[in-house]
Formats: sequence, C-alpha cells, structure tokens
Amino acid sequence: MADLQDEPHSVGVGAEYLPAPAVPAVPAAPAVPAALPCALDRAAALLSVHPVADGCNTLVWTLRQSPYHDIGTPDAGVDTDIPRLRAGGVGAQFWSLLVPSGRPGGAAAADRVVSDTLEQIDVALTLVRDYPDSLLLGLTADDMADARNRGRIASFLGPVPGRTLTDSLGALRAFHALGVRILAPAGAPWAQDGLTAFGHEVVKEANRLAVLLDLTDCPPATACQVAGASKAPVIISNTAAAALNPHPGNVTDEVLLALRAADGLAMVTFDPARTGDSLHAVADHVDHVRAVAGPNAVGLGAAFGSEPGSPRPAGLTDPSGYPKLIAELLERGWPEADLALLTWGNVQRVLRDAEFTSRAAQHRRSSP
Repeated sequence: MADLQDEPHSVGVGAEYLPAPAVPAVPAAPAVPAALPCALDRAAALLSVHPVADGCNTLVWTLRQSPYHDIGTPDAGVDTDIPRLRAGGVGAQFWSLLVPSGRPGGAAAADRVVSDTLEQIDVALTLVRDYPDSLLLGLTADDMADARNRGRIASFLGPVPGRTLTDSLGALRAFHALGVRILAPAGAPWAQDGLTAFGHEVVKEANRLAVLLDLTDCPPATACQVAGASKAPVIISNTAAAALNPHPGNVTDEVLLALRAADGLAMVTFDPARTGDSLHAVADHVDHVRAVAGPNAVGLGAAFGSEPGSPRPAGLTDPSGYPKLIAELLERGWPEADLALLTWGNVQRVLRDAEFTSRAAQHRRSSP
C-alpha cells in the first residue's frame, strides 16, 4: 500500500505550514496618464480668469438704426448680444461711437458730426442703463477690474471722431464729462498731414483727461507723430498687419514699431477684408503684430456689432468665437502669460498708464 504522503492531493500532518506553490507574477498595468485638457478647454479656463477686452464693437450704430433689438437674449438680427459676449469670454468692451462713412449721417454730413456723436453717446448710455445686471459703465481701469469681479462687462464709450473738436478743446472736455474715454483723430483737420499746432493741444488735453487716442485709419506718418507726441500710450482699436495684407486700413510695421516704443497697443480686427476669411488668417495677423510690436502691444478689436450680411472669417462670426481663436494660438505655442496680456492685461495696462499720465499732468498744472 502506498504511503499517504505520496498522494499528490493528500494533506498530511503539518502540510498547512508548507510554502504555497509559486505563482508567476503578473506584470502591473502601466499607469494611464490623466487626459490632457484640449486647447479649447484650456482657452475657456484662461478666459474665465483673463477675459477678452475687445477694442471695437459697432453695436451702438446698429441700435441707433434698429432700436428694437433686445441684446439681453439671443438675437438673430444682430451678431452681438449678451449671451454671445458671455459665451466668448468678453469682460470689457469699447463701444465705438463713430458713424460709418458713406451712410446717412456719415462723413458726407460733416455739419452734423457733433449732433450725430451726441446721439451715439445717448444710445450707448441707454444700452448700459438698460442692462444693469450685465453691463457696467467703464471710466477707469479700476472699473474694468470691478466689472470683471462682479460678473459684468465693462463698457467704455468711444472712440468719438476727432472731427467733432474743430478749433475748440471744449468739446473734448464735454465728451469726457459724458463718459467718453477714447478719441479717434482720423479724418480731423488737425491730424490729416501730421499734427497741426491745435493737434498738439488736443494730444496734451487728451493726456490730461486720460482720454485714449485711437489711431485707427490714421496715415502712417501721422500715427507715428501722434504716438511720439503723446505722453500716454496710444491704441489702434481695430486693424491688421499691412505686411500680410496691404489693405489701406492695416497698420505698417513702421507704426507697429512706433507703438512698441510708445508702449501702445494694436488690436486685431476680424474684418475679412483686412485679415482674410478664416480663423487661421486672423491668427496669422495676431502672430505678426506680436512678433513686431511685442507681446505687450497686441490686443483684439473684432469690430462686431452688425446686422446679418456683414462678412466674417469662418469660425469668428460673432463674439462667442473668441475661445476658438485662443485655442488656435495655444496650439501655435503661445504661452498662457502672453495670451493673458492679449486678452486682458494689455488693455488694463494702457488704461492705468493713461490715468498715471493724467494725474502727473494735473499735478504739474496745480504746482506753483
């Protein structure tokens, strides 16, 4: 009879203390890295902290012509409303008070320019008053920050046309008292072929009042002269790079370098005639302005605010498209610090510098 211990499946005395058979080790599964956020998610996160300060929206003119639009709800009759501004991460807006050239009340009616401008101001103030939970009148850089902190869109009035000033600085002071903070010299007699003596006085008074000078559509020589004469930074609220598209409204590299030297700001438009008809083309212009003028001198001024029919680059048909542009720039390798300057920081810095210049000028005037 065989011994029980020879049976392969028998358990003898003390068998419970025998070592268990070796089990081959199973290799651990490789750690799965957490999914990296896509560029669009990163763009949305960035805009939640550094929203867009847009340098140009023509909605005031549109509302003056078609006052029935309700921008508090999605409005298919216009490309700008509060839901789309919020969806695009817009935290501050410059509302243009210019009257489009060639339209009723435009450049052809020079004798009406002051009354037209006052009507534009009235519409803009009514706009801010009608939507108090979403819009906040912006007069200073602190107002801009306060609006962001309160979940509102800071609303700055301007530019107004420089043609309104004629030979008196009183109009500029009156506009400032009404809340205007941006003046456009283009087309003014005092800034056509360089600054006249009165033009130099306008620049000085704008500096004293902390009114930004917007050089959009100024001839390059005049733009460079104003940038050099102003003690405060100047802006170009909607433009693109002439080096990429020689449109007469686009800014030359010479002017971009003058802006860089003057700590100014060039804000890239979404006008396909100036940039091209795609989001990629707009990003090319933003890239070029940053490369020439530097990351501290580039911003965004889309020039939305129209009724249907205005051409727009694909992907940037209304303010809700801003995150797509920021995502495109992220994919091109832009550091988030530069994007924060592009969207918010550069505009706030320009406003603060203008206010510092204003305080210095007023201090000099009051000193014995």
